[in-house]
Amino acid sequence: MPLTKRIVGLVALALVPALAIQGYNEYALRSARGEAVRNEAMRAARSVAADLGQFGRGTRQVLGILTEVPEIKDKDPASCTAYLKTLLGKVPGAFFFGVADADGSIVCNTLGSARGAYTLADRGYFQDAMRTGGFAIGDFVTGRITKRPTLQFAQAIPGAGDRPEGVVIASIDLDHLAEHQARAGLPPNATLTVSDRKGSILIRVPDHAEWVGKPLPPDFWSAITANRGKVIDLPGLRGNMRITGIAAATADDLESVTVAVGLSPKTAFADIDAATRRGVILILLGAFLALAAALLAGRVLIRRPVRRLLRAASEWRSGDLSARTGLSGPSEFGQLGEAFDAMAASLQSHEGELRSEISHSHLLQERQTMMLHELNHRVRNTLATVQSLARQSRRGDAADERLEGRILSLSKTHDLLSRDDWTGASLGTVLENELAPFREGQEDRFKLDGTDIDLSPRYVLALGMTVHELTTNAAKYGALSAEEGRVDIAWRVVNGESGAARLAMEWRESGGPPVVEPRRRGYGTRLITGGITHELGGMVRLAFEPEGLRCTVDVPLDAQDRFTSFRPGDTTSTRTAA
Repeated sequence: MPLTKRIVGLVALALVPALAIQGYNEYALRSARGEAVRNEAMRAARSVAADLGQFGRGTRQVLGILTEVPEIKDKDPASCTAYLKTLLGKVPGAFFFGVADADGSIVCNTLGSARGAYTLADRGYFQDAMRTGGFAIGDFVTGRITKRPTLQFAQAIPGAGDRPEGVVIASIDLDHLAEHQARAGLPPNATLTVSDRKGSILIRVPDHAEWVGKPLPPDFWSAITANRGKVIDLPGLRGNMRITGIAAATADDLESVTVAVGLSPKTAFADIDAATRRGVILILLGAFLALAAALLAGRVLIRRPVRRLLRAASEWRSGDLSARTGLSGPSEFGQLGEAFDAMAASLQSHEGELRSEISHSHLLQERQTMMLHELNHRVRNTLATVQSLARQSRRGDAADERLEGRILSLSKTHDLLSRDDWTGASLGTVLENELAPFREGQEDRFKLDGTDIDLSPRYVLALGMTVHELTTNAAKYGALSAEEGRVDIAWRVVNGESGAARLAMEWRESGGPPVVEPRRRGYGTRLITGGITHELGGMVRLAFEPEGLRCTVDVPLDAQDRFTSFRPGDTTSTRTAA
């Protein structure tokens, strides 16, 4: 089965160039066809817009001529009506003509309506023509008298002054325009949508009768108004994706009309899809034949030596390095078998040496662990002996007590490091270890504010001694010597000027007796500053403020002392020692 998979993989690899060529050809064909279809959609939309513009110009010229005809200018209802009726059938697409007074009341029309039978004063096209004194185009309306869907044109009749004497109107048959555009030679399966300035459908091909007068969906209307003069991919009125060219008639003709011609991608790419299917079928057929031939050859030429190689490899994996493939000769499998057999022999000879080295390494590790535990035990005994000698030889003064306290602090810090084989300890644990003797029963006197971080042994020793000296001093002379006194310890990690991480810690006492700066610095002060400065390369600032001692520690954190529980910039958390 694995061999079959490999042969299939090789055949698949051999098919990659053919698939790549097929894919590139299809991409090139689709790109070229897509560009051609987009150009065709834009050409068709512009052609319809130009045709409608020409129709608008013709109707506008007819209305302009009518404003100079005596029967129209005299506004005699009988002669005006008779003259207008002679125009029916002579102006393509126009099924109604009429004349209105300056107040909008009808004077005459091709239906023979009585003068003043109705008014056009509320119609937008009438108002625009009277306001401009020129040509105006209305929006989609249903005729009050004809009851037919129409688009109406109006031309003002010049008067003696600046105000026109009235308006000549023509109603355009939208069904006639739709039939004309359907016969004009739209691309196959194309849709044509012509709308007015408000988004009402004037012409729809196909299914004009179903759509005329309906408002366009808001998304469709917004898309075509925002992309006039462009080609976009847009869902049609029935939800099918279309490559849509959008155009508008020229400003002098039908500037209120927007034309959208949508072409079907399925139709446009039908021949390419068919060619792709044929190409894929041929590639799959070729792949099947190649795979059959490869499997037949593989059974004869590959399977037997491969099985021998796999059998030997299985025995090696189970630990029997004495197994051999038995393959030899000038062929590739023969050379491979000889190389594998030589490798197995070499591994067999080195296996014993490797086992011996591993056993020796385990023994050394055990000895190292035992020596470390013995060293910790001896150091604890030595510190206990030194503390006992200091206690027996002390004279009872404060210096002896402080020496014994420092030895005890060093012993406690050593025990803390010994718990994890001297890998380090967290700063919070160091603080709690040093503060433990002073906070029993009075936990609220201490506040620790900072994110717990891991420190290496040299930081633990130096900071432990520093906190011990500060705590001892606070208990004898500072805040911890008074009932209301308290100690606040805050720390954080910041980035220094060079970008390296630094630990900033502040010890602040309050509520104790007034603090007076000593005249000289004692051994404890030198121990604090010396440990931080010389051992850690940091800085210590002691401020003897009246309300309480404030000690600021700033030490760099070396690369080997980086920690995993904190990242510079993290928000610190507050906790109270308990």
